[in-house]
Amino acid sequence: MIMTHSEFSSAKRSDDSTARVSIPFFDPASAIPDTAVAAGAEEEESTKASDRDAVVSAVSATHAEPTVHIPIMPEPILAALVPQPGQIFVDGTLGGGGHTELIARRVAPNGWVIGLDRDPKALDRSQQRLAGLPVRYAQANFCNIPEVLEQLQVTQIDGVLLDLGLSSDQLADRERGFSFSMDGPLDLRFDPTEGKSASQLVNRLSEEHLADLIYQYGEDRNSRIIARAICAQRRLVPIETAGALAELIRHAIPAARRPKKIDPATQTFQALRIAVNEELKSLEIALQRIPEYMKIGAKIAILSFHSLEDRRVKEAFRDDPRLKNLTKKPIVADDAELAANPRARSAKLRIAERVEVEDPR
Repeated sequence: MIMTHSEFSSAKRSDDSTARVSIPFFDPASAIPDTAVAAGAEEEESTKASDRDAVVSAVSATHAEPTVHIPIMPEPILAALVPQPGQIFVDGTLGGGGHTELIARRVAPNGWVIGLDRDPKALDRSQQRLAGLPVRYAQANFCNIPEVLEQLQVTQIDGVLLDLGLSSDQLADRERGFSFSMDGPLDLRFDPTEGKSASQLVNRLSEEHLADLIYQYGEDRNSRIIARAICAQRRLVPIETAGALAELIRHAIPAARRPKKIDPATQTFQALRIAVNEELKSLEIALQRIPEYMKIGAKIAILSFHSLEDRRVKEAFRDDPRLKNLTKKPIVADDAELAANPRARSAKLRIAERVEVEDPR
């Protein structure tokens, strides 16, 4: 359910662990400027916060399928965060609730975990899994953690976790196109009520901007070939499904230029997902804002899954005087975990500790 400020503040002092609030996006600069939209394309009107809340309320009332997501590197994360009874933690990427469950059991009975996610379906699934545990929920981007804490009247926290990867539940969702092995609408948004879908970008961006997007966010050397093929195809018929785009890319890239270990469409889908969700801008903002709300000695643990994310985390932990970097090299999954959960193979875990900032005087 969506609650007012006063109702939510009261709920945090009760035993009701289903309290849930919706926080508007922090308004980072758009990853795709409006000037990049192809000439003649009509701009979509921004979704009003009240409309988005109404959608969330409707989604919250439905029954969600149980989560199939397996949390990555749970033991190293718990060893890093060291949650204790009575503490307050934030899981900024709730997902299937696996990490949150492990932390919540350790901070109970007097502590609690604040779980955020942009995906309303993730919130529904996790609330079923975490019933009875001390967890508060917010549909929000993790760069909005300060706004969530303000609504909860929390001034400082004992630790933070961000898992920047897609969940298995999202990959299994045919309605949003996260996995191009299952054909479905080309959406790729975590919150389906927010911003432009991937199909809108694919069908409206100019060839030049589309190529730049794929190269910058997908690091794909075939970006211009792919953009040219997309623009040629959409002149005939709009590209509206994940399967149609994936097949187009596979046929467009010459055999000699295809990647050896991944599907030729992988990097384009990564680029589009990053763009529509403004993932890198959100991460940059979160890295700037979160340390201010951490107690001295509190830890922040971040799981990243590609170099664009990991580079930003590494630099923030190294350069922010409020943080002490605890991982000169990232922690990776061991062989046993990789055998049980192959999706952990690209995960990198970095950890930092909040420290006192010396007075420059």
